[in-house]
Amino acid sequence: MSILIRKHHGETGLSGIGKLGIIGFVSAMASALVTTIWAVYLNGFLGNSAYVGLISTFLSLIAVASYFIFIPIIEKSSKSKLYISSLAIFGISYILFSITKNFYLFLLIAIITNIVYAVRITSFGLMVKDKSPKNILSRNEGLMYTFGNLAWVIGPLIAGYIVSSSGTSTLFIISSIFVFLALGIVILTKTKDDEKLKKADSNIFINVKEFFKDKHRVIAYIIGSGPSFWWSLIYLFIPLYIINNNLPELWIGYFLFAIPLPLMTLEYKFSRLAEKKGFKLFFKLGFLLAAVASLICFFISSPYIVLSILVLASIGLAMLEPTTETYFFKATNKKTEERFYGPFNTRIEIGGLLGKFIPSLLILILPFNSVFLIFGIAMLVFFLISFKAK
Repeated sequence: MSILIRKHHGETGLSGIGKLGIIGFVSAMASALVTTIWAVYLNGFLGNSAYVGLISTFLSLIAVASYFIFIPIIEKSSKSKLYISSLAIFGISYILFSITKNFYLFLLIAIITNIVYAVRITSFGLMVKDKSPKNILSRNEGLMYTFGNLAWVIGPLIAGYIVSSSGTSTLFIISSIFVFLALGIVILTKTKDDEKLKKADSNIFINVKEFFKDKHRVIAYIIGSGPSFWWSLIYLFIPLYIINNNLPELWIGYFLFAIPLPLMTLEYKFSRLAEKKGFKLFFKLGFLLAAVASLICFFISSPYIVLSILVLASIGLAMLEPTTETYFFKATNKKTEERFYGPFNTRIEIGGLLGKFIPSLLILILPFNSVFLIFGIAMLVFFLISFKAK
């Protein structure tokens, strides 16, 4: 609790990290609600699992480009003001999602939110970094992920109930309420982070070139894209797998409720252990566990056993999520971390993009069940690359 609470002249209040934890939890609730039904929502427009993956890939490409384009804006602007602006746009977008029935209007709104998503993720991550002394950065990263995963435990259950009883429009409205609540907390708690550069690095191509010059940044980038690749299986293909196996939509909520439980309970512990025992060990174990789980699922026909195995695989992801970002900051000096943090965050979208695009192409010609084989092989590749980490 001392991480979250601070005392000053006999008065007790939330620490800066404590405030960010609460803000992260509330905004993550909105994301958890929407992500739970996103694949099904898209499938309602497109009616084809492969097309759902391909449209999701296109939106991820938009987000990737945005991470690089917004580098100069992020460097020379207040991170808190950028975060506030991104929350406002997300809140309005969710309201618009609730009322639109036109696919092209939906696509336009989705493009806007994916552009703003890059600003939201980068500004919040830098706020956490700037409020964390380097010796406790891994601990604070683990704490942020714990708060976020608490939302990802609660959110899917709520989403499943809302969709089954009131429909997706109501769910988007409730999601927007959570976003505006997070916005209100940022403003009322006066959460600020006004550190900015007078001269920003505006040349996108030089930023990309310089980022990939450093071996350890490249390794951090590749390893960091692995969890996002995996989450494409969980949040895009498994909801479709549940529907294809004629399970009730409510099972999507049950499954996505169970998935973050190992993360919520273990990520903070693993993030602290990684500081003592080294990052490489946790990278190897995390990817190997996910690979084995996915390959086993390929040979199993019972959807209930498959879903159970995937929940257990989250133990491996708990070893990866908080440690990959800390590994990046340790491989980057303070002068260049703002310049390179945006490009590093594209790992989220690149990993997710590949995790959507490659399986989507293959299931056009292969049985849907082959996604488990694809993800198992991919996790083995990440496992081998993790041997290069220091």
